[in-house]
Amino acid sequence: MSRIADIKSVDDFVPVGCKECRNKEALGLDFSMAFQPIVDIETHGVFGYEALVRGLNNEAAYTVLEQLNDNNRYRFDQTIRVKAIDLASSLGLQGMLSINFLPNAVYKPETCIRATLEAASEMGFPTERIMFEVTEGEKVTDHAHLHGIFAEYKKHNFTTAIDDFGAGYAGLNLLADWQPDVIKLDMALTRNIDKDRVRRSLVFAILTACRELEIKVIAEGIESREECLILAEQGVRLFQGYYFAKPGFETLPEIPEEIWSTLV
Repeated sequence: MSRIADIKSVDDFVPVGCKECRNKEALGLDFSMAFQPIVDIETHGVFGYEALVRGLNNEAAYTVLEQLNDNNRYRFDQTIRVKAIDLASSLGLQGMLSINFLPNAVYKPETCIRATLEAASEMGFPTERIMFEVTEGEKVTDHAHLHGIFAEYKKHNFTTAIDDFGAGYAGLNLLADWQPDVIKLDMALTRNIDKDRVRRSLVFAILTACRELEIKVIAEGIESREECLILAEQGVRLFQGYYFAKPGFETLPEIPEEIWSTLV
């Protein structure tokens, strides 16, 4: 069973629309977002941006997440999506918008996606440019429930992804049960990969599996040219990390031109 079913009955979760999700008083807390680029080293361009929760004054995500409880988790999950689409639209974001969501807060996928669809329609943001990430670090015991969530999202042309792959609870078991469009290699695997034979062996095996399963790979946590290049040699073209740009609070950071020259 998913954790949300253990908290309340489904009848206690009233579907909300995008207008209700903008009501910070109803949520009981307020927050904003930073955006970190995901780059494509083949095109020397930005593939998209990940929306990251922040406090109103750019405080770290944990200052917001520590305020979550069983009573506001569902509405917070809905509000994240609407807030991300609102901010991305106002900033003129081009490419993919990546949004983290809480699978344990989704009780019925076709109902819980309503606010997202309304916000996307209202802001003129195509659903095929929205990627939903579930972090492997969030313990999901009901894989069938998660599969159902992503199956519903695919009906609406959303891209699906596993975030922090290789650092959480399920690992390859999660990938064996269902195949997302994208996996994001956790920084614990990519950090110093150019110097670490064990990490290279593990990551290269994951990349081989992803090629066979036609799953795109984003390498997270990249902090050096060497980390980037050794993964690029294995066919990875999408990267995210401080080497390219730090998250920008309520802004869309650009990639310095000198970065591209180091990768030629």
